[in-house]
Amino acid sequence: TPCWTYQPWPHNLNQTVSGKPGAVHSAAARTTLEAAGYAFLEDTPVALAGATLSKLQVPQGTSLDAARQQITQLDPAALVDLNHYYRPEKAETSTCSGADCPMRQIVGWPDAGLAGSTCGTPSRIGLVDTAINTDHAVFAGRRIETIRLGGETQPASGRQHGTAVAALLVGAQGGRAPGLLPDADLVAVDAFYDASRAGDRAEAFDLVRALDLLALRRVDVVNMSLAGPDNQLLKRAVTLVSERNIVIVAAAGNAGPKAAPLYPAAYEPVIAVTAVDRAKRPYRRAGQGDHIDIAAPGVNVWTAASISGARQKTGTSFAAPFVTAAVALLKAGDPAMTATQIMDSLVASAEDLGEPGKDPVFGHGLLDARALCRA
Repeated sequence: TPCWTYQPWPHNLNQTVSGKPGAVHSAAARTTLEAAGYAFLEDTPVALAGATLSKLQVPQGTSLDAARQQITQLDPAALVDLNHYYRPEKAETSTCSGADCPMRQIVGWPDAGLAGSTCGTPSRIGLVDTAINTDHAVFAGRRIETIRLGGETQPASGRQHGTAVAALLVGAQGGRAPGLLPDADLVAVDAFYDASRAGDRAEAFDLVRALDLLALRRVDVVNMSLAGPDNQLLKRAVTLVSERNIVIVAAAGNAGPKAAPLYPAAYEPVIAVTAVDRAKRPYRRAGQGDHIDIAAPGVNVWTAASISGARQKTGTSFAAPFVTAAVALLKAGDPAMTATQIMDSLVASAEDLGEPGKDPVFGHGLLDARALCRA
């Protein structure tokens, strides 16, 4: 029996049709929707699910709840949700100057990285973020594949956030913003577009596409320094990626300690990263909760600026790459390691902060890079 999955947003829905990628097996259901005034805006194959993801426009005057109910009645097995928007998790601050704020020191990350250690050299890291300025001097000689999902009708996303996160991961050693793993390959998917006053944002539709593309490229770990609401299609994509032994690391979000959990960080398979400052105190705007797994530097982190040079960046977005790099090293040492084994390794070496044991502020504690590559 064909299974249809939809996602609505103001005047648009996303739909996944089971079967071979690109194939629609329930032509009658599609015809019924079109007759009811729904317009299919975009179709894209999702290899992860062996399905086709589609974006629909809701008929004028139809509420989202009514649309969801109508689609569910058409096929009771349908998975229906909003095509939510997600934002980069950043916040600009600058209380120190230049490279005098090398936050990697508090987790024991050597200046020269960990290349040549017992962990080996990481192969491929996935990144879902905004655009990247690949012409920046910090990326000279780096191996970066960039993929933009936005169409010609959508304004390009800004390059500030993506450039800063990418530089933290693979910036050239010896440059103004050296990366944690300068020898690693990076596959960066720009899933965002400029929404004018709303800033850069990504739709759930495109986040699913991004994860599918990265899974096809067989990355070892995916960094998602972004956050937004719970979404059933995104949750399903995260689950399918994790089942392929690809680890997803996500920023906990900067909505504040009393905010509800944000996603994808709060999904069970994802490693949720919070941020701390140089004194190992929690970042005041970082999200908290039982879903927090581990802490990493995220306040006044020195990394690349969008056009040239470097500056400090603050937010859980910039803490996540530290954990992503740690996961990449562990996978390089033993590609067969599961996400559970990797999490166990990170927990075993973490520096306990706050209340003894796991807590909603720091999770299991502060990342300790000193223990990553010990025999």
